[in-house]
Amino acid sequence: MAHKPRLLLIERDTSESTSNDLGPLARLEETFEIEVARSVTRALALLRDGSFAGVFVDTSQLSSLRWAGVVLQADEILEAISDGVAVVDADLTILWANAEFHGLTPPNIDPVGKQFYRAFGTSEMFGNDTCPFEAAVASKLPSGTVLRIDANRYVRVTVTPVFNLHDTLTQMIALTRDITSEVLQEQKLNAIHKAGDELADLTPDELAEMGVEERTDLLKYNISRHMKDLLGLDFIEIRLLDRTTGRLVPLLTEGMTTLAANRELYAMPVGNGVTGYVASTGQSYLCADTAIDPLYLEGAPGARSSVTVPLSYHGTVIGTLNVENAQPNAFDGRDRQFLEIYARNVASALNTLELLQAEKFVAATASVEAIGRELALPLDEILSDATTVLDRYAGHDEDIITRLRHLLYRAREIRGLIQKVGSSIAPEPRQGSPKPPLRLSGARLLVVDADESVRQAAHQFLGRQGATVETAANAVEAIALARQSPYSAALTDIRLPDLNGYEVFCRLREVQPGVPIILMTGFGYDPTHSIVKARQEGLQTVLYKPFRADRLMEAVEQALRPAGAPPEASVS
Repeated sequence: MAHKPRLLLIERDTSESTSNDLGPLARLEETFEIEVARSVTRALALLRDGSFAGVFVDTSQLSSLRWAGVVLQADEILEAISDGVAVVDADLTILWANAEFHGLTPPNIDPVGKQFYRAFGTSEMFGNDTCPFEAAVASKLPSGTVLRIDANRYVRVTVTPVFNLHDTLTQMIALTRDITSEVLQEQKLNAIHKAGDELADLTPDELAEMGVEERTDLLKYNISRHMKDLLGLDFIEIRLLDRTTGRLVPLLTEGMTTLAANRELYAMPVGNGVTGYVASTGQSYLCADTAIDPLYLEGAPGARSSVTVPLSYHGTVIGTLNVENAQPNAFDGRDRQFLEIYARNVASALNTLELLQAEKFVAATASVEAIGRELALPLDEILSDATTVLDRYAGHDEDIITRLRHLLYRAREIRGLIQKVGSSIAPEPRQGSPKPPLRLSGARLLVVDADESVRQAAHQFLGRQGATVETAANAVEAIALARQSPYSAALTDIRLPDLNGYEVFCRLREVQPGVPIILMTGFGYDPTHSIVKARQEGLQTVLYKPFRADRLMEAVEQALRPAGAPPEASVS
């Protein structure tokens, strides 16, 4: 017996069914095997999955039939688009899905007929979003969220509700797209930013306890950890640019050969490998294959690809970051982007450490200067008293003389120890440009004045320029000091309690022949004509009080000028 051809009957409303006119339907049953569909969506599913000789629709269902025609045409379009599409009913049951949507679900699960969320196996909304189906129905507008499926895949879901003319929900269209790579990239970027923020994030207590080397070691440790944990990199090299020489000084090298780690590199585009090129141009460089790249110099053993990015802070290159891999073409544009972002964080952290070091150096310097300023005159009094006693005790008990000389040595040593302690507390930060030499470095100066403020100012202004300054309040102390210790130059007021300017000028030259002497006077006052007499004896420099710091410096520099240098006019 031959099988009857199949006929699809669309009967959405039983109350208005063809039972009012059963004649045609009865005659059809004699010829066809009838399959009844109570909804257009069900009819579409049957038409897609089976073969029918025809479709019977009551005249009351013609509007639905026209809609079905539109859907049948759209069905081909939905199958062709790259996004996943699912038609979902009010109970969130999937009525239809295209091939892309099937690709998002587990192979052993047919999504059609399944509850939407269960079609993915396991799923959860990423973040704090509400259910997009509920939100779409409530607002009658499209609503979206991100689903996490299979633990490490992410799908963006956008739901659009469909209402009929009676404002009744008929279906919902769920548009889905796999955005796993985008989410993972964003998570990686966030992790890199967070890691960068933590590079030099130290509490005040940690800052107080850690020295410069300890903070630098912590920074290097964090960089190595981030490179391995976040970026999966084992071969790393960071070099810092010495702006005075252009040399790229190694800060961190992991996995590099000994030759590479100790290689001298400079910020030059030619002859200094990729690192020198990046440091000189400020541009990142992706080396796809080290075997054929003309700039590449061996770094990690057997490396076949690398990425090198500049460490830039506020547009200025301060170093380079280089990573390498054993496989050719191991890096792409996204890897370079990740490294560039991280490199900016590293540069910022290095700058922060530099600022912290500079701040600590300034604070230590100020403390040392304050201590030195307070101890300067008391030490000078010890030197003057001990020297005066030694000068008068010559020829007597040698043991006393030895002790006095040791006292003088230790008193002078205290000044050097103060500077040494200051340097150990906070070493001077790395300079970006050559530091100008101290103008009076190595000079030993004797300043003689009854005015304590003048002696204090001499320590402050001349000591800052590298001079060793000793002071005396009268001529007797000055002469005793000059007899026991050589000086590069002497500055003496012409009105001392015991001798006038000309007398002290002559006595100092007698004790130390050839020592440059500067006479100081207030407002040109010179009742004993000391300056005139001293000029006749070879005086070259006169300093008029009250003087400014620059005038004092000019007078001392003029006095220290070598004998063959062109003479300059007296300082006024």
